[in-house]
Amino acid sequence: MREVVRRSVRAILWDERDQLVLIKRTKPGQAPYWTAPGGGLESTDASLDAALRRELREELGAEADRLSQVFLFSSPSGDGVSVQHFVSCRLTQVDESARTGAEFTDPGRGGYVLDRVAVDHLPEVDLKPEALKEFILANADALLSEFS
Repeated sequence: MREVVRRSVRAILWDERDQLVLIKRTKPGQAPYWTAPGGGLESTDASLDAALRRELREELGAEADRLSQVFLFSSPSGDGVSVQHFVSCRLTQVDESARTGAEFTDPGRGGYVLDRVAVDHLPEVDLKPEALKEFILANADALLSEFS
């Protein structure tokens, strides 16, 4: 068994109109792609939920509720494996002016644009990792039923 060298948590974040709230990444010399908000666990995070709430505040200026881990994805990383926990949740508020971090102060890192994508438009979006896109498309009704 390979060592887990990175652990992160990301949101499958749904707005009030049942659209996905994603981050459109633009980098010089690369085609745009989309990613779920979230990031790496830090030693100060008490739990996956705490890490995700911190990341949502930093990346989107957002709060969410009804958190439920629904998907786990791993990929090779150096001499080990990177594990991403995906949590389905409902956006309760967002204030983009409250976003913080190097993503927004270092122009060399490219753009981080909040984007809302309807599930029926998801096939047109280059969402990374591809396995997440496939999971959401196959399970959108079940994921959204948790908020009914």
